[in-house]
Amino acid sequence: MAESLVSLQRVCKEYRANWSRNVKTALADINLDIAHGESVGFIGHNGAGKSTTIRIMLGLQRPTTGAVRLRGLDVTDPDSRRRVSYLPENPLLYDYLTPLELLEMGARMHGLVIPDLRGHCLSWLDRFGIAAVAKKPIKTFSKGMMQRTALAHALSCEPEFLILDEPLSGLDPIGRREVVEILEDFRGSGRTLFFSSHVLFDVERLADRFVFIHEGRIRAVGSPDELLSASAASYEVLIEGRSGLDGFSMISARLWSRTVSEAALPELLREIANSGGECKLHSLHNVNSLEKAYLKFVQSTTSSPGSMGKHL
Repeated sequence: MAESLVSLQRVCKEYRANWSRNVKTALADINLDIAHGESVGFIGHNGAGKSTTIRIMLGLQRPTTGAVRLRGLDVTDPDSRRRVSYLPENPLLYDYLTPLELLEMGARMHGLVIPDLRGHCLSWLDRFGIAAVAKKPIKTFSKGMMQRTALAHALSCEPEFLILDEPLSGLDPIGRREVVEILEDFRGSGRTLFFSSHVLFDVERLADRFVFIHEGRIRAVGSPDELLSASAASYEVLIEGRSGLDGFSMISARLWSRTVSEAALPELLREIANSGGECKLHSLHNVNSLEKAYLKFVQSTTSSPGSMGKHL
């Protein structure tokens, strides 16, 4: 079996609160492997342990216990981080530089050898919609423009492994869509992507696997299809008629809607069929989403270690 690009084995992280004897557990028994060329989404609420896991994965923080290997090496070995690019949740850029200067500096620090380095950097700024301000100081930028600059910086270094902590933070809806499209291209290049998010709606199509983390423990790991099939399905039922059945909400003059569980669906369909022509089925579709699946996994698990880390 090929060696994983990243391997976290029984990683725990504890802190002492305010120099007291009270110990806070940030991460508990984290086991995670990421394969070469895989795209993995790391999903959890704010404070779930996403950023701590990423910092430990990169050797920026030491685990209290456990082992971390990156590119087959102990993560404390600087060689393990070659061709790795990381964007933290709140990037601190050299704001006295321009975006072009920042990208050129980053490319040189990564040892990138390209005949037309300036053209390479400008092309990345153009992809993120900031080529027009390539020579303006970053300190004059809005949060969204700074985030675009930071993303362009991370990708322009041509990493083999890209780690993004909340990459869509600070972006408007159009910006989020554009960034997701760029990351889809990166994913399709055969390189490895690991990203965290607390909102699944924008990033559902980006990952081969999702890892759900809550309160410092991994709750579930699986492909989008596996996670959806493991959570109870819900269906939106639309009926057409002059009046709706019990539990339906009117959405237009003759159209009514109701969402039911998979278990309740057969009985509802029988009720519609036996309505005596007062209404008829208009449409039926599954309304499950990864967002709902995540919430169900979080709500259905307890803090006992035996219930954590379900791999699908």
